[in-house]
Amino acid sequence: MKTVLVTGATSGIGEACARAFVRAGWKVIATGRRAERLEALVEELGADRVHPCVFDVRDEAARDAALDSLPEGFAKIDCLVNNAGLALGTEKAQDADLASWKTMIDTNVTALVSLTHKLLPALIASKAAVVNLSSVAATYPYTGGNVYGGTKAFVRQFSLGLRSDLSGTGVRVTSIEPGMVETEFTLVRTGGNQAASDQLYAGANPMTGADIAETVLWVASLPPHLNINTLELMPVSQSFAGFQVAREG
Repeated sequence: MKTVLVTGATSGIGEACARAFVRAGWKVIATGRRAERLEALVEELGADRVHPCVFDVRDEAARDAALDSLPEGFAKIDCLVNNAGLALGTEKAQDADLASWKTMIDTNVTALVSLTHKLLPALIASKAAVVNLSSVAATYPYTGGNVYGGTKAFVRQFSLGLRSDLSGTGVRVTSIEPGMVETEFTLVRTGGNQAASDQLYAGANPMTGADIAETVLWVASLPPHLNINTLELMPVSQSFAGFQVAREG
């Protein structure tokens, strides 16, 4: 039985990944900040199938303590899903909060590369799959996307660079780049504004966390000689916007 480590497993895509992988016969190391949500996953899916690790991905000491004491049945990691991440604020750069920018960088970039670096020896030993959650914001800029889009562009390019460096090791690396997915993403981004979240998704028939989780599981379950480099997904209702033009007068 294979084991996957999923960061940010307390909601959205990460939580859906935990369920999808367990249904497919995997064991899951589920990480996140909210202990009660991880315990609920354990109760739902079984302690023999889910091992909870409670820590903030930015806290390297807490992360190391949790991962260095994994029980024997969860010690060999066959897939790493770097899902933990967030967007904060929708303001233009000139109006944005610098602390929010730094939090996005610390979470979406620094924590992701730090965890990946820590696990690389084990991932190479097991010829694992690494699946990094980027975004269409990595490719398509939009007003207010600024640092969030920059962090996701980093994730995409880091994934491609990691794949190049790991050539010959048998490790597969994929950047998953979703468009609109209805999760807690917008609630977090707007500081808990439920009305803003409802308005964004209303009538749009967006993708769900389960949609992306099934895609992640498919990538992780491919034969070991196949690699999906990047995979961009959008709901049918979402497409590319035109250029904006500022006019004089």
